[in-house]
Amino acid sequence: MKVLFIDSTQPILKERLENAGFDCDYLPNLPEEEIFKRIKNYDGIIIRSRIKLNKELLSKAQRLKFIGRVGAGMENIDIEYAESKGIKCYNSPEGNRDAVGEHALGMLLALFNRLCIANIEVKGGIWNREGNRGFEIKGKTIGIIGYGNMGSAFAQRLKGFEANVIAYDKYKQWFDNDYVSEVSLEEVFLKSDILSIHVPLTTKTEFMVNYDFIDKFKKPIYIINTARGKVVKTSDLVKQIKKGKVIGAALDVLEYEQSSFENIHQSKKDESFQFLTESDKVVLSPHIAGWTHESNIKLATFLTDKIIADFGKKH
Repeated sequence: MKVLFIDSTQPILKERLENAGFDCDYLPNLPEEEIFKRIKNYDGIIIRSRIKLNKELLSKAQRLKFIGRVGAGMENIDIEYAESKGIKCYNSPEGNRDAVGEHALGMLLALFNRLCIANIEVKGGIWNREGNRGFEIKGKTIGIIGYGNMGSAFAQRLKGFEANVIAYDKYKQWFDNDYVSEVSLEEVFLKSDILSIHVPLTTKTEFMVNYDFIDKFKKPIYIINTARGKVVKTSDLVKQIKKGKVIGAALDVLEYEQSSFENIHQSKKDESFQFLTESDKVVLSPHIAGWTHESNIKLATFLTDKIIADFGKKH
């Protein structure tokens, strides 16, 4: 089977597929017009986020049997159309769940303990203990929306902090365990001190966290977003920070990211973005929650395991 790589990936992915009998063409910088011309020649395609595999492109792929997405999010694939053509769609959220869980926890600790601000101040000769007095996670209620690989990994890492961890997932139930209590969305609004978002980007979740959504929380809250930038409406978040309903925000992702997640659209660095960069109530990172050296290997490994199980040579 011939496989086309149109994004950069960890080398082990190509090596393992070739060892399993696949013929791989690694062309991570192939222009989109060339992909349109060549896709008809391939049985499989490996992507990250650079290209959208929409209906127009997939209609050219007469031989295509599978799409492998190195990562968790599948928003750049028209899955419904692909599956209608018998194309299997794989992703590998198991590969970066640990990284995302740890990063979300790190961002919360940085926010609660003002670590980013204190670091800059001390390096600048400012020794401000009272101004950097922090908060403890113990005793707080942390509401998780989306209890898949990422949400459950975050809950697991909170176990030792003696917090009250609750979670809501529209598509799951009966997932109570030692790390989390399953609740309704209304209970998340009622009890949460901290909201952590772990949902995929879909038409239903785009700008889900807007002004009215935040207003439904009974208490002022902290917000952590390690999911997708467009799940949160930035201008509404800023309004709620200014109003005092959002005490602080930790954002690994922003709605201004380009589709590849490698850069931010320069033209969209508006007043809301400027506020985030200047506010001492906000911690930012450049979409790196799942971006560890270990996850780089695990993402490739889990994905190849799935592809080889279905399409590898039978021994």
